[in-house]
Amino acid sequence: MTSISNPMTSNEIRQSFFDFFAEKGHAIVPSSPVVPSDDPTLLFINAGMAPFKPIFLGQQAGLMVQGKEFRRVADTQKCIRVSGKHNDLEEVGIDTYHHTLFEMLGNWSFGDYFKEEAIEWAWELLVDRWGLDPDRLYATVFGGDDQDGVPPDTEAEELWASKTSIARDHILRCGKKDNFWEMGETGPSGPCSEIHIDLRSDEERAKTPGSSLVNADDPRVMEIWNLVFIQFDRQKNGSLKPLPDKHVDTGMGFERICAVLQGKTSNYDSDVFEGLIQAIAKDAGVTYGQEESTDIAIRVIADHIRAVAFAAGDGAMPSNEGRGYVIRRILRRAVRYGWDRLGYTEPFMHRFVDPLAAQFKDVFPELEAQKSSLQDIIRAEEASFIKTLGQGIERFQELTKGQNKVSGEAAFMLHDTYGFPVDLTSLMAREQGLEVDLDGFDALMAQQKERARAAGATATASANDATAWQLNPEASVKTLDALGEAFDFIGYDHFESEVQLVAKATLSTKKGDRHLVLLDRSPFYAESGGQTADHGVLESPTETLNVLDVQKGPHGFVHTVDRLPTSFSGPWTAKVDRVRRTETAKHHSSAHLLHAILRDTLGSHVVQKGSLVTHDRMRFDFAHFEQIPQETLADIQQQVNLRIQENIPLTEERDVSIDQAKERGAMMLFGEKYGESVRIITFDPEFSVELCAGTHVQATGELGFYVI
Repeated sequence: MTSISNPMTSNEIRQSFFDFFAEKGHAIVPSSPVVPSDDPTLLFINAGMAPFKPIFLGQQAGLMVQGKEFRRVADTQKCIRVSGKHNDLEEVGIDTYHHTLFEMLGNWSFGDYFKEEAIEWAWELLVDRWGLDPDRLYATVFGGDDQDGVPPDTEAEELWASKTSIARDHILRCGKKDNFWEMGETGPSGPCSEIHIDLRSDEERAKTPGSSLVNADDPRVMEIWNLVFIQFDRQKNGSLKPLPDKHVDTGMGFERICAVLQGKTSNYDSDVFEGLIQAIAKDAGVTYGQEESTDIAIRVIADHIRAVAFAAGDGAMPSNEGRGYVIRRILRRAVRYGWDRLGYTEPFMHRFVDPLAAQFKDVFPELEAQKSSLQDIIRAEEASFIKTLGQGIERFQELTKGQNKVSGEAAFMLHDTYGFPVDLTSLMAREQGLEVDLDGFDALMAQQKERARAAGATATASANDATAWQLNPEASVKTLDALGEAFDFIGYDHFESEVQLVAKATLSTKKGDRHLVLLDRSPFYAESGGQTADHGVLESPTETLNVLDVQKGPHGFVHTVDRLPTSFSGPWTAKVDRVRRTETAKHHSSAHLLHAILRDTLGSHVVQKGSLVTHDRMRFDFAHFEQIPQETLADIQQQVNLRIQENIPLTEERDVSIDQAKERGAMMLFGEKYGESVRIITFDPEFSVELCAGTHVQATGELGFYVI
């Protein structure tokens, strides 16, 4: 492609996109955080449409912006793709166009305009406004699918021919793989129309038509914009039904279009990366562009610091699980490149937060606002890994010397002892022409997880076995399955209730016999969410059983008692130990206050990782990049006590739809499985709103004095 005189800067390109769609009546909205706050099933926002899922699912009509509903929206969305089908981590830095974090420019129509405007405006922006050569552009349309009974998208095909100046032979029909979008196995879906550009020289184009290279994985003939026309609803039986409202969802890779408009063949040569790359090269004392080995390392570091900084800024702290482990993997991959190819032996990545924050201060001001804490987070994580990195590399060399493959045992040992993510081991192996026995590694990881699971297992599995139970022949429910469906927990409203004994059992365990009973309903709280179970008694006119533990099971709650009842005959009354429950509730409510204040004080990256709530203490687990100073702990304690003194009343809401809870921004924990309806615990809507099934005080003043 010929060089371009006076090309737009990346900031000008982004603003030009916004201005164009503002002229077309779109609300320009800020990017959502790359860490989704309302979808615990999603690691990271990985596409521009992710924040708008409720609209596409019919849960909202449009997007509310400053009290006004918009059906036309445009934005740039921060995205991270490093897992699942979007895992291109191995290629990042090695080729010229893969990235872990990228911006996705998009324009959206929620039941407003459809194919005609989307196609016409896309061409107008690319050709008339940005000056791309129409002879280098190709448009693909959906070619139909016999299995789904969907014909070719002749509507889009004719619109390209009639509403734009594209050559007719540059309109190509393609299959379902590339030109049909689906949100999931069921739900909204529709055909796509992609715009591709041919960046080859005129000589190459004369020899081989670009149409033969579209969707052929040639980096010189690549997609620059995808227009998705959401017009169907995929049913559970696989059929497609037309949607009552049709939507437009478009996505344009920002880094890619900047390289195109600036006449660059590599995304890393555009000004999106240029300043950062030069800062890294200067810091490392090398010149970028002279040695491919160091160039790759610099590109990796430039890409990875973006992903780590943006993710940490939006709340994803490096850790050993979930999102945190993805960020840890990315950071450690970059640190290893810096160590191995640029000679870094001390933390260095944190130094590049400064130029990154300066570059994006106008479009993503959250980096500048959190610059100091982000530097601390990244520095601490680097220092931790560098302690074992050198030893791990030496051990890798020893394990692979004279070998033609890295065994699963070796990969597992490097992971377990030196903190090497397996993709880092795979990268190092590939550099030496070796493969890693990933199946062997996965098997050893599975064994480790199984050992951990077994170590924490109890006799619950046996308690779930229907053959272990003796049923009460007089009970109102006749089977354990029926009990599982009919069981009712009434402990939020009652400390005491008349109940029916439905079944009893004695199980032999290593710690001795466990005596168990099942009830038709129960006021006893079963251990869950970090909160320990209620204690109390079961009483009949002739005997009393002490309740020592309560666990959830498929047949209702399993109550451990000090002995089996001599008879099912009642009436039986279940009585919760009120003092113990009240003290436990105080500690659980204090955990919510502490959680909110930790996030306010230390940063939004603080998220509960675990907890223990008992009648006499509370433990709160979370990740932070450094030890908390005593003076900070004292301040946190004081803030909790101030909230207690305010006597904030509890607002408890039951059976709230999960979608409504998400809309309200209730705190949700990644990895937790939530049902269709949830319970929300609020202590001041502006302070603490969490999904929680535990027991709580009626107002914070009941907590008394709080001590850490």
